[in-house]
Amino acid sequence: MIDKEIQSPEQAVIDIVDGSCVMIGGFGSAGMPDQLIDLLIDRGATDLTIISNNAGNGETGLAALMKHRRVRKIICSFPRQSDSHHFDNLYRSGAIELELVPQGNLAARIHAAGAGLGGIFTPTGFGTLLAQGKETRRIDGRDYVFESPIHADFALIKAFKGDRWGNLIYRKTARNFGPIMATAAKCTIAQVSSIVELGKLDPEQIVTAGIFVQRIVSTGVERDNEPRRQAGA
Repeated sequence: MIDKEIQSPEQAVIDIVDGSCVMIGGFGSAGMPDQLIDLLIDRGATDLTIISNNAGNGETGLAALMKHRRVRKIICSFPRQSDSHHFDNLYRSGAIELELVPQGNLAARIHAAGAGLGGIFTPTGFGTLLAQGKETRRIDGRDYVFESPIHADFALIKAFKGDRWGNLIYRKTARNFGPIMATAAKCTIAQVSSIVELGKLDPEQIVTAGIFVQRIVSTGVERDNEPRRQAGA
């Protein structure tokens, strides 16, 4: 039987190498796979291309990845906020490349990759700097710009619970980009609060099917906002 549970968390990211393209779920800190990001930092891979909603804040998660200068390029919608100083410093010094994508376009381009589409035509961005150099088309009297799908080598996502087959359920806003990122990467690695026995997840609540998940890692935390504890404690 298929068992995707990783007993040694370090093994979850062992094949993320220099130059990899990595999607990282989260909307700010909601749904951010903090443990997987810490493991990626420890792994030492550099020259990464990161696809995420934002460019990190404070000192943890994506911000820590940038602090350690592991990111060559970031594709995101919200690169700046009040405490995004690590991104700011890198960008101002020319040490990181930014591809700014409107949030709806970011989600649609990731979804297009997961659905096997060759791209999308969207009105968002038409007539702006974001459309320069891209194909445009008038459809039914409205102007559109062509956007290519966004694929990745890896997707690091956070879910609430999963089983050893990789089926996932999410908790409230922590769901955000995780489900579509899981479909658009060659290898999806899920961080979950706990791994339950097969059949314990309500099929009607499963959002990401195990077919899209290659590895699953448990943090032993029952709630996203509770401190970590050892499994079984």
